[in-house]
Amino acid sequence: MRTLKLIWDFKGPAAQKTAEHHVIHLKEYLAIESIPFLKAATELLSEMHSTAYVAVDEAYMKKIRDDLKPHRGQLYTE
Repeated sequence: MRTLKLIWDFKGPAAQKTAEHHVIHLKEYLAIESIPFLKAATELLSEMHSTAYVAVDEAYMKKIRDDLKPHRGQLYTE
């Protein structure tokens, strides 16, 4: 099974703080739905662009996509 990285983008001066807060809600959702995940974290891409992401097995992608509407996704590599 492939591992996918589902990504939410945040832009602007508060992007990193917003991404960090979003990860809190991602983890809550994953716990409520009993979805196992490999990693949930943020990435700082620039001063004005950060991402929140979750790495999950491909089998959970459709549910998360439909429920949480990530902006994009890609194969997860550490």
